[in-house]
Amino acid sequence: MTTDLPARMLRLLSLLQTRREWSGAELAGRLGVTARTVRRDIDRLRELDYPVEGTTGHAGGYRLAAGAAMPPLILDDEEATATAVALRTAAGQLTGMEETTLRALAKLEQVLPTRLRSQVAALQQATATIEWERRGPRTDPASLAALAAACRDRETVTFAYTTRSGHEADRRVDPHHLVSSSGLWYLLAHDHARDDWRIYRLDRIAALTPTRRHYTPRPVPGEDPAAYVAGKIASAPVRYRAIATLQEPADTVRRRTWALADRIQPAGPNSCTVDCSGDRLPGIAQILAGLGAEYDLDADDAVRDHLRIEAHRILDAAG
Repeated sequence: MTTDLPARMLRLLSLLQTRREWSGAELAGRLGVTARTVRRDIDRLRELDYPVEGTTGHAGGYRLAAGAAMPPLILDDEEATATAVALRTAAGQLTGMEETTLRALAKLEQVLPTRLRSQVAALQQATATIEWERRGPRTDPASLAALAAACRDRETVTFAYTTRSGHEADRRVDPHHLVSSSGLWYLLAHDHARDDWRIYRLDRIAALTPTRRHYTPRPVPGEDPAAYVAGKIASAPVRYRAIATLQEPADTVRRRTWALADRIQPAGPNSCTVDCSGDRLPGIAQILAGLGAEYDLDADDAVRDHLRIEAHRILDAAG
């Protein structure tokens, strides 16, 4: 069906799929045509059963609504490659998504051009993922998708949140960014009750509800969402304490370790400390193993006991 559409209409359909709503003027500007041409192209898409709705408001606009069946997606080469690679690696990251991911991947690879299929296969063959612990928290894909849409559409949401101590409370927030770190997903949002920025782990969110109320986005402190979330994670209280001291400059260690950058601090011109503290003993062992140099360790007894057990297992396996 799409082979008979002119290139401009394919571009229009692609734009409608990237954002919840576009004004007619915005679409005309992106396409380099008049508003009248946009209206005509919208009518042609509707004739082809694409559910394009007109919206009311100050300037009016268009959006691609949900229909009885999902319309074909229009992806350029880079988008198609990125989608295929993401599907290949998503099965181990989200709860209950293994079979669904493989079905979606099969459909996508079936229609990929040969040149893209070979690129995706080559990239996947050259990429490996190390799974250190599969018993940790898993993210609900429905919540992840809903929050991603809320961030995109600047829509306030409510949810029940379970804190680290096990206390549950209702939250009403303006979601701004999603950040992934060490197998966990975090939501960076502006909390209404506290009138301040907060981060929330997605595996602790329940009863997520969009409010259909839109907010004006705020600038993130430091203008770097990932850095802000990393700083908050680094300063959060943890269950197990483990601090390594290395006789190497902090910048050198930052370039090769999995530890959060904010937890690597200079201790002198040619030495630094790495705070590997955390809630999971295998995660602490993972960071220590990735330091790539000798270190002195100041840690809780539980951390040392875990390292001894793992060291014995490794030595036994090595004979």
